[in-house]
Amino acid sequence: MNDCKQVILLAAYNAWMNTKVFEAASRLPHEEVVQDRGAFFGSILGTLNHIAVADTIWLRRFSILSAEQAALKPLDDMPIPTALNTVLFSELAGLIAYRKRLDGMINAWAATLTDADLSRELRYASLKGIASNKRLGAALMHFFNHQTHHRGQATTLLHQAGQDVGITDLIALISDTD
Repeated sequence: MNDCKQVILLAAYNAWMNTKVFEAASRLPHEEVVQDRGAFFGSILGTLNHIAVADTIWLRRFSILSAEQAALKPLDDMPIPTALNTVLFSELAGLIAYRKRLDGMINAWAATLTDADLSRELRYASLKGIASNKRLGAALMHFFNHQTHHRGQATTLLHQAGQDVGITDLIALISDTD
């Protein structure tokens, strides 16, 4: 599998898992979703907001390299988070709609990438103003790993609240070789 196919697979996995996590969260009353459970970002909603915030920040960084591509153009109409604990939405319904927009952009953009793109240098500054230069492929590896890390926290919080997300393994999306 070439690198671009792996990016497309990870984008599909991201959208699939987000759908499952948000379906599980939607089965809970609002009070359960916003209850502080001692996680890094407090609640289930706080954790899901954080993933959306970080995705938005990274997609804006990626759009610098892809300014000519239509797939990331919708970012122009989206809020610019200034902190990793920004609460974009205090209600799950708004966050679900936002998440779907993000996942649509991620999937569309991933489909446009070439292996040469993944070798391009991404120059950006952290929220603290620290300048970095990373290969786009390496930054994408972080991007998808970050989502998986915090979705794992969200699935644990959901499990503690009595909700089973179901299968979460990437292997479920990988085709057999026969």
